[in-house]
Amino acid sequence: MDDYKTNGCDSLCCRGCSKLNCQLHVFDWLDDVPGNQAETDFVEVQFKNTRKGYFLNSNHIPLEKGDIVAVEASPGHDIGTVTLTGRLVLLQMQKANLRDDAPIRRIYRKARPVDMEKYQEAKSREHDTMIRSRQIAKDLGLQMKIGDVEYQGDGGKAIFYYIADGRVDFRQLIKVLAEAFRVRIEMKQIGARQEAGRIGGIGPCGRELCCATWMSSFVSVSTSAARYQDIAMNPQKLAGQCAKLKCCMNYEVDAYVEALKRFPSRDIVIETLDGSYYFFKSDILAHTVTYSTDKNLAANLVTISTRRAFDIIQMNKEGIKPEKLSESEAEETTSSDLLEQNSLTRFDQSRKKKNKHGKQRNSGHEHAENASRQEHDRRRQDRRNLPPRNEGKSPAKEREGEQQK
Repeated sequence: MDDYKTNGCDSLCCRGCSKLNCQLHVFDWLDDVPGNQAETDFVEVQFKNTRKGYFLNSNHIPLEKGDIVAVEASPGHDIGTVTLTGRLVLLQMQKANLRDDAPIRRIYRKARPVDMEKYQEAKSREHDTMIRSRQIAKDLGLQMKIGDVEYQGDGGKAIFYYIADGRVDFRQLIKVLAEAFRVRIEMKQIGARQEAGRIGGIGPCGRELCCATWMSSFVSVSTSAARYQDIAMNPQKLAGQCAKLKCCMNYEVDAYVEALKRFPSRDIVIETLDGSYYFFKSDILAHTVTYSTDKNLAANLVTISTRRAFDIIQMNKEGIKPEKLSESEAEETTSSDLLEQNSLTRFDQSRKKKNKHGKQRNSGHEHAENASRQEHDRRRQDRRNLPPRNEGKSPAKEREGEQQK
């Protein structure tokens, strides 16, 4: 059982997994390779609020994932958790685009009980500091929201994470905060998506928010992704809990763009003997296209398959006009009237069907009764046609008479 550890979700995972269960987790697929730990002295250390860094283990301290260490900070030291060691750290540093001239800080030691006491004391002040700093920003009239506060491991520095729509001059705020809390102040602006990831929650899909579980970088989402997928432009449905466009719209847009290549162009006008038809809408999942007789309005809508649309387009190129747009009578003209689509007598029709089935059952029972009645009459008639028996004589006396003869 040494090869397994328990993460934050109380589930078993292999050695390549980290104890921390968040969007910054990286699976170490090189963990079981011999000599992997001795490849490099660089170590990945993670802190609170999805903040992590890369530090040099210059003292060659034997470290494993999950160890709590004291690292160099500016000023003082900070407390973090080792999340990655070995050769994969170099690949992660390349992915993070760290500059060659960037200063690399060192790992001092494994955290001692004294270090952990200071860390817990500083951490216990974070919530009260956040509430008080919000009131200070409100008194100064700043258009910003302080979402979280993170104290450094030694308690000598505090990072204030804030959200603001525009540029904020918080020079006066820094002076007031430094006098109030007696620590060094650092301000970091975050977006609405980062704040939603820190708070967490359940999305409309019923699962935990992607930004709070596995997303580490946020790609901009535009309304064109919704247009490609034929999603209604309803701000209430398109916006997530962060009040921004949902990130999940970017997941399937590539599949929809590829599927639209197999649809006819929207600018092509289809000619039939009935008249001209203009593109109105398309259903990508059903592979159907709806055409209208009016270029700007929904008039006489007809829905056909993409195969039928390409056939008619090819016929028009050859100078042939089909009689009708639909391929068969099965493809009927759709109506945009909701009252016409949902008839008020639709429940009566289902009731008639039930009555019809009931009549069929009754007729079946009547037919069985008639058959049994006819069989009974036939047996009675057969009994009437039998020859009469010898009245008053028993079978034994009849045999005696025959012997005497």
